[in-house]
Amino acid sequence: MNTPQNSPLGQATAYLDQYDASLLFPIARAAKRAEIGVTGALPFLGADMWTAFELSWLNLRGKPQVALARFTVPCESPNIIESKSFKLYLNSFNNTRFADVDAVKARLRADLSEAVWRDAGKNVSPDAAAPPSIGVTLLLPELFDREPIYELDGLSLDRLDVECTHYTPAPDLLRVVPDEAPVSEVLVSNLLKSNCPVTGQPDWASVQISYSGAPIDQEGLLQYLVSFRNHNEFHEQCVERIFMDLWTRCKPVRLAVYARYTRRGGLDINPFRTSYAQALPANVRNARQ
Repeated sequence: MNTPQNSPLGQATAYLDQYDASLLFPIARAAKRAEIGVTGALPFLGADMWTAFELSWLNLRGKPQVALARFTVPCESPNIIESKSFKLYLNSFNNTRFADVDAVKARLRADLSEAVWRDAGKNVSPDAAAPPSIGVTLLLPELFDREPIYELDGLSLDRLDVECTHYTPAPDLLRVVPDEAPVSEVLVSNLLKSNCPVTGQPDWASVQISYSGAPIDQEGLLQYLVSFRNHNEFHEQCVERIFMDLWTRCKPVRLAVYARYTRRGGLDINPFRTSYAQALPANVRNARQ
């Protein structure tokens, strides 16, 4: 099984400019999910929405082409893709010729789908349906000027003047306000920070929490989000940890957690987890991305 420690992270790497799908490095989700009590059927739905800002290839005449790319990886997939390996894989397109943009999109979808679903069928009946492919959208330069920048909607937790003393996850800070009527509200913060589990480099994010149920104490929630500041975990894992801590400690009727992380190596990752079926948020970047 692949682990973060034997990934390309933190290692000197040769940057290949000819297509090579073997550069993708999937890491199983199961071990980190077990840490937060998730085994068997998932208690959430959602996806990891990626944006690639550095994608280029050659047309059949050798002329460089560029595009922005968006990828949607369902949270039901057994693997995440380690982000440096994703960058190396995308770089391998740089001097590779493709007939047209549809050929690029098809190659991306096939390779990434294989990686995130790798080993999923080991104990599956031959008659079972094939796992779904991931979503791939390529945005060509003539549409670049239509790309908006929006901040996450909701009431800002950052307005609160709180004392913060915990810098590793402290779920005990989460609590509901007793004897208050149920609410439906959307809360946001720009103060989420965690670290890469291999290199220790900082990962910065804005987070949006939507829920219905007993009102969550906002000061405690902000202190809890700040408590990730020195925590070492991948983006997808942090969002699932936040979701599960809120789900088990505050027991909302409905819950959704959405984080938009700043890009690294031309890639951003934006995980979304929800307790009920709903459309994914629009993959629209914010100012820090």
